[in-house]
Amino acid sequence: MSRVREFPLPDLGEGLTEGEILKWLVAVGDTVELNQPVVEVETAKAAVEIPAKWGGRITAIFHDEGAVVDVGTPIFAVDTDPGAGDLPEPSAASLAAVEIAPAEGAVEPGLIGGPAPGGRTAVLVGYGPRTGAAKRRPRKGAGAPAPNGVPAPVAAPAPEPVRAAVEPVRPAAVTPAPAPRAGGDAAAPGALVLAKPPVRKLAKDLGVDLRTLTGSGPLGSITRDDVHRAAAGTATAAEPALTGAGTAAPAFGPDREQRIPVRGVRKLTAQNMAASAFTAPHVTEFLTVDVTRSMKALDRLRKRREWQDVRISPLLLVAKAVLLAVGRHPMVNSIWAGDEIVVKEYVNLGIAAATERGLIVPNIKDAGRLSLRELADAMTALVQTAKAGKTAPADMSGGTLTITNVGVFGVDTGTPILPPGESAILAFGAVREMPWVHKGKVKVRQVTTLGLSFDHRIIDGELGSKFLRDVGDFLADPEAALLGWT
Repeated sequence: MSRVREFPLPDLGEGLTEGEILKWLVAVGDTVELNQPVVEVETAKAAVEIPAKWGGRITAIFHDEGAVVDVGTPIFAVDTDPGAGDLPEPSAASLAAVEIAPAEGAVEPGLIGGPAPGGRTAVLVGYGPRTGAAKRRPRKGAGAPAPNGVPAPVAAPAPEPVRAAVEPVRPAAVTPAPAPRAGGDAAAPGALVLAKPPVRKLAKDLGVDLRTLTGSGPLGSITRDDVHRAAAGTATAAEPALTGAGTAAPAFGPDREQRIPVRGVRKLTAQNMAASAFTAPHVTEFLTVDVTRSMKALDRLRKRREWQDVRISPLLLVAKAVLLAVGRHPMVNSIWAGDEIVVKEYVNLGIAAATERGLIVPNIKDAGRLSLRELADAMTALVQTAKAGKTAPADMSGGTLTITNVGVFGVDTGTPILPPGESAILAFGAVREMPWVHKGKVKVRQVTTLGLSFDHRIIDGELGSKFLRDVGDFLADPEAALLGWT
């Protein structure tokens, strides 16, 4: 068994096809323990810390921070027996012996990680990426293909370890990297232009010719900033890359436009919303409700000694109303599965959360079995974890019904689009003081508007109306609804 084992970017159970390396938590030469976090990766849904699968010494890091890596691509290598002495110089035979994690053992078809229809891999939810190797379009003027095998691990100790080699735009024989060009001159025709793969991809997306740029990175390499400046029409000479945690201001070009690459959470949200909007026939109904009694009930609840350390908001009662209404109308908690409708007894209640990375919808598993106090604690933990960017992929999979609280933005209601795999989503609008006829007189009452979107293949107008009416009845008089329904 080889001492050096390479760790590929795994499918984290959400059909992931690529991930962006946000931050390395180790460096070449560091000793790591089993399950120690090694790298933070941003998937299409969240930032996830990936732990080491083996203990040992990090011998190589194949991709720099900011690189977008396909699932299955090795991202680092570990010497699992560093006490055995220095590693020998790599040879063709030793490279072929380097082990990659997925090849450790076969998995039976149908099991997670095993083969599935269409050449894909079975994951926790749905199917992951195809198992075949990624195919790349051949570059013009490419030389002889590189020898087969995985990248050679880099020898460990170094004062300032380089985490990823800068790759030339044009493959050529191995030659010393050119020194940075003086005077801000662009590369001459046919000259080597140094840029990392994600930088090349960004340049391609923005229509920037790398040969016209002067790199500001190490050894004259071209950085993301160089590409963005060129795209904005401001790249006239190499400038030092900016550092720090501050967010750069929008860079507008002469046409007063900015082009922002679509990736990560925004890309996944766009794909899901487009697929849902053109797959499930949406119907949206609205209901305006006097929620004064619910607001008073929350005030009384906050005063109780056992609830004083609990975060209580109107969304808590909305969630409880939805769970009770599902119990009265189970078909709302179902999914269209082609030749059948799958009705689910459990409710994995999704709560849409706006984060710095975009909109995500983590869900509370089997929320219908929780008490009101347990539901409040689960919602608080869910929102805090989401805003910290630490939501686990498993917590964003398997949702059955969702609530989106648009009221926090001062909006009365909306026509939400169904998350894929769900048949209903409720929009909860802002609670406002409004004139309302109460007991035959016009009074100032606390009022909100609910918007329910549902899949009309499963939920007809009668069922959707009854469900929405029950949610409204609970919010209008929660004590009476609890006594009458439970």
